Amino acid sequence: MLEELHNYYLNKEEPNKSCLLALRSIILDQDTNIIETQKWGMPCFCYKKKIFCYLWTDKKTNEPYILMVEGKYLDHPELEEGDRSRMKIFRVNPNKDIPIRTMESILQKALDLYRKGTIKIKE
Repeated sequence: MLEELHNYYLNKEEPNKSCLLALRSIILDQDTNIIETQKWGMPCFCYKKKIFCYLWTDKKTNEPYILMVEGKYLDHPELEEGDRSRMKIFRVNPNKDIPIRTMESILQKALDLYRKGTIKIKE
């Protein structure tokens, strides 16, 4: 992990630090083709070099969330569109258990967009 990216996680206060590290692990476990990098100061996850999600914390609530880049293609009640036209977010309360099944379902649906060609990737 890049030092700057590593510091992103380590510089967070608990319980966000543990929550973000757990989210990172869950995302990376979804597919062997997922790599982590950093874009715009936040952890960014790519599937075969195409960005599919980010980890960030809400400026108002300070709670972590996963931003799904192609959220407009995803229909799930836990995803929030807000005023975004393309992306949707999945909020995570760092003081509660992570809803792993829900999160994995959303991540797999997002990855399927790339695997099945809805979102084109360069091979």
